[in-house]
Amino acid sequence: MPQYVDVIIPRGGKGLIERISRDAKVPVIKHLDGNCHVYVDDPCDIEMAVRVADNAKTSKYSPCNAAEGLLVARGVAAAFLPQIGAIYAAKGVEMRGDAEALALLATVPGAQLKPAREQDWYEEYLAPVISIKVVEGVDEAIAHINQYSSHHTDAIITRDHMHAQAFLREVDSASVMVNTSTRFADGFEFGLGAEIGISTDKFHARGPVGLEGLTSLKYVVLGQGEVRV
Repeated sequence: MPQYVDVIIPRGGKGLIERISRDAKVPVIKHLDGNCHVYVDDPCDIEMAVRVADNAKTSKYSPCNAAEGLLVARGVAAAFLPQIGAIYAAKGVEMRGDAEALALLATVPGAQLKPAREQDWYEEYLAPVISIKVVEGVDEAIAHINQYSSHHTDAIITRDHMHAQAFLREVDSASVMVNTSTRFADGFEFGLGAEIGISTDKFHARGPVGLEGLTSLKYVVLGQGEVRV
């Protein structure tokens, strides 16, 4: 019904959204995967990093702004991973890590550990499962996120201003955050009022979409016989 409908904003499962995007004759603002990441940088406040990584994953498992991937700089991994691992273990979160991460988590009592497969880096679990990878630093973290994330929301925990600026500039996601939880990626939290959806497209709306994000312009020009020369 393109004569009546200007845009469709589907809310529901991935299959529904993919079908509508494929078949629609009008523009679709897609509310797709939320494969969000928290990157724990070197240097960082370890206590803050543990608190944010816990909240981003375990405050609620089903939203698209919950963290599904955890990246940790090698320089802080030995201090950080056992602490967050103990919290995840206590809450029943399964950790799927690379070999380096699993070695550091192996001493955590009750930890549910599995080797990560390539598909895990792409996965939106929407469940008490998280992928964990140790990276050399901010450049490798940015490269990993740009390759595997759904470009929804990604966060860096850091004390380094230049690392934070590089992350904000180079991570190609609808929302990028410094020293806070991915769970804040929400139209209401951003002050947009009632949220209509979160778009991972680049055009025309990206990120949390409120009513203002759906408006178009109409230019009204009033004259008294003027002509252009």
